[in-house]
Amino acid sequence: MSFAICPLSVVSLRNSPSDKSEQVSQLLFGEMVEMLEWKGKSWIKIRCTWDDCIGWVQARQIKPLTTSEHQLFNERYAYCLDLFQPLLSDEYAMPIPLGARLPDFDGMKFTFDSKSYHYSGQAVFPENLEATPDRVLKIARRYLLAPYQWGGRSPFGIDAAGLTQMVFKLVGIRLHRTPEQQVHQGELVDFNEQSMAGDLAFFENSAGTISHTGIILPENKIIHAAEQVRIDRFDHFGIFDEELNKYTHHLRVIKRVLKVRAADLPSKKELKTADTQVALF
Repeated sequence: MSFAICPLSVVSLRNSPSDKSEQVSQLLFGEMVEMLEWKGKSWIKIRCTWDDCIGWVQARQIKPLTTSEHQLFNERYAYCLDLFQPLLSDEYAMPIPLGARLPDFDGMKFTFDSKSYHYSGQAVFPENLEATPDRVLKIARRYLLAPYQWGGRSPFGIDAAGLTQMVFKLVGIRLHRTPEQQVHQGELVDFNEQSMAGDLAFFENSAGTISHTGIILPENKIIHAAEQVRIDRFDHFGIFDEELNKYTHHLRVIKRVLKVRAADLPSKKELKTADTQVALF
């Protein structure tokens, strides 16, 4: 197998080997891929090692890795925790987005592609990630007002599943790339009243297909990407847009991917009469 790494801030992953093709996802700086197939000298079909998403990138937008580099960068890295923060080299400054990977980072600098980079922003190492509801909500709120972009995974453009994937990536939990895939992860929450902050809610379109997702917040709210990353009202019917005065997304199911203490779960006395979601999913 041959591997490569993303050496640029954000790179489009496309459905076919053409700049006009649909963007299905994005690579962020430092993320690694497996190279699967070449199309001429300009395009490479790749598989993202983080989520197994497959697509095409321009060959000059990724950098092949040696076996030793791949092993090193896979074992030693940190995540950028700032919305955008520059990497400084002797020649230039390159901004990288929230969730980008810093390969072989020592807390101040790293060497990549024969260049030394200094990074002075917030960073976190994998061993320090906290998979807690509080941490999930803090990271999710950093994406507020990011514009919606199909296939996007950065604060300059992100889609619904990109938002949930990136937020949970930064607490150490791997989610798949699309809502249709993510809905099969985690444990089913039977009743809306049993949902907790940090749970994932999934919504269906008129054809009954899972097409949207968001992260449940306290006080009957949800954060999700629709036109922009926003906070809306949420209940057992779905997402209610108060500006439009209507429900915009119909709830299908709630899933829990965080491990929670039994003491944090609602008691039976707190549960209200509601339709079980088992019948809906």
